[in-house]
Amino acid sequence: MEVIITALGPDNVGLADPIIHFVTGAGARIAEIQMYDHDEAHLFAMLCRVDLDPGSLEPLREAMRQIGQYKGLAIRVWTSEIGPERLPKLAVCATYIEHTPRAVLQAVADGVIRAEVAVVIGNRRRCEGLAKEFGVPFAMIGDAEGVADDAAMVAELDRHDVDYVILARYMRVLPPSTCWQYAGGRIINLHHGLLPGFPGFRPYHDAHASRMLTFGATCHFIIPELDAGNQIINQQTFAVAPGTPLAEIIERGQRENEPACLVEGVRRVLDREVYLHFHRVRARG
Repeated sequence: MEVIITALGPDNVGLADPIIHFVTGAGARIAEIQMYDHDEAHLFAMLCRVDLDPGSLEPLREAMRQIGQYKGLAIRVWTSEIGPERLPKLAVCATYIEHTPRAVLQAVADGVIRAEVAVVIGNRRRCEGLAKEFGVPFAMIGDAEGVADDAAMVAELDRHDVDYVILARYMRVLPPSTCWQYAGGRIINLHHGLLPGFPGFRPYHDAHASRMLTFGATCHFIIPELDAGNQIINQQTFAVAPGTPLAEIIERGQRENEPACLVEGVRRVLDREVYLHFHRVRARG
């Protein structure tokens, strides 16, 4: 069984030792390990991917709980091999645009994405009605200006025992601390442009200014370290005729292309066709 352990907390000496010692003592094989000391923030972060006998999972969880208490670390133990007894739980995060989160909710309802949407999280209340329409709890984590409370987001993710975080045009950048706690391919984002060519907040405008006739969207994993490489899961494009107004391009992209791109990307991950390993997307099998 593939298991991902993440640890985050105030930087100190000897934080990784008890985790690695227990894992190796339990007979697990370490397939990936990453550790970061963010000196300026005095923050320690770690990801460890191991192959473990399924019968050792619960003892591992208990041991990590005790180590976390002793060392002052937030430690999470998670596996994508959830099994037939339950569906993966999703948190769909959104801000203003409804087309993309709606597509994910509808794909789950239709069985295209085999999962359960445990919560819709918003830094604005725009999608609260959408959550109610699909019978899903809504958690508001933004203030009056839409500034997100990142600690409140993590609390909601933990409260609903979320497996995957889906950023469905969630217009806030997650801090490294949140990314580390759900590292290893658990955060999936929809970018409304083709990467790596058109990053940033205005990819439609940038592509239009470059006289492009093909526009697109990118579904990718979010990782803690920015600019660490290529984490693309899926891309989808559409072509327009010369002279097509920018507003028409954006409307078509938001209504048709972006939702389809995200749904297919999420499906690939949840059907375990692809996974993230050392910041690279790999095919299983």
